[in-house]
Amino acid sequence: MKPIGVTRRDALQMLAVGAAAAALPSTSFAQSPAFPKGAIIRTLFKDYAPEELAGGATLFHEHLQLGTDFNAKFTAASAAVREQNALPNRSGAPAAAPAGGGAPRAGGPPTAPGPDPMRNVDLMTEELRNAQRDGVACIVDAGHPDMGRDLNFVREAAMKAGLPVVAATGFYTQPYYPKELSTWSEEQIFQALMKQVDADPIGAFGEIGSWDDMTADERKVFRAIARAHVATNLPIFTHTGIPGKAALEQLDILEDGGVKPDRVVIGHLGNLNDPNVVVHRAICRRGAFIGFDRQGGNNNDAQQVAMVMTLIDAGFADHLMFSGDASRGYGRVMTNWVPKIKAAGASDAVLHTIMVDNPRRFLAFVPKKPRKR
Repeated sequence: MKPIGVTRRDALQMLAVGAAAAALPSTSFAQSPAFPKGAIIRTLFKDYAPEELAGGATLFHEHLQLGTDFNAKFTAASAAVREQNALPNRSGAPAAAPAGGGAPRAGGPPTAPGPDPMRNVDLMTEELRNAQRDGVACIVDAGHPDMGRDLNFVREAAMKAGLPVVAATGFYTQPYYPKELSTWSEEQIFQALMKQVDADPIGAFGEIGSWDDMTADERKVFRAIARAHVATNLPIFTHTGIPGKAALEQLDILEDGGVKPDRVVIGHLGNLNDPNVVVHRAICRRGAFIGFDRQGGNNNDAQQVAMVMTLIDAGFADHLMFSGDASRGYGRVMTNWVPKIKAAGASDAVLHTIMVDNPRRFLAFVPKKPRKR
């Protein structure tokens, strides 16, 4: 549905896209990606033609709001996995939870201390405005109900900032599932997913994950997600347990369920430190995207830079996706991580492909269900 005339909100969003364009390289790109007829990118406030978001970067995996108990669950689940695998806790404890409500992560971007933007709409609004100034034209919020996300909070911050935000939905990982999910059939999980899609203007399924090795319930959720994709055409992005466990199994299940690989990002593969990028190459060859999506705040990311350059040199730039998986400082992917890739030898054209074209190719879909509101 296209609005009649230009509202104040639309004007703000157009300004956001213009600001993002100014932050990107001025190189002229001869070939733009092609999109299916009728394809749109569904944000909280309107459906965009993919071409409308060509002026800036899209971050495909960030968090604007999570439940207050999210970090405690994450820390407990991480400690349990390390114990099961006989791995020592770093510095005697699991990875510290970043201030601001983002997921604790080993080797991921740190978050500055201070007031929590996830609990204050005005602070989150300023975070989004800062991201715009850093060249971000659109952000995908990777939360959903079992992660405790309040979509009204996300909606208000996005509206105040005038930044297009794609809302994702689904079920996260085993430690976060509703207790009753283990008793549900695949059909019941599918129906629950469709209710989520019917309730709000959802633009993707994600992050859909496995915590470590995939559990029976996680496989059941992935099969239901595949069915929900077939019913809606919504793209899917995933969470893989560190270090990227179950990446290939996740893609196997989705493909077996009828999902084309180019509708999928297998996430957190920057954590799978392999100079030979064997799993990364395999996923790219099958046609899916791979996510280097915990980047931007960590100065010890030389291994990730090297892996990205190996994949670019192998011809897989059009399968790469960058994001921060952050709870604040969203623009640091642009200001910290992207410059490192450029310094390592990536051209402006390749960076434009990764930051601007690839996310739009992934997010653009021909809807099978009309927009609700």
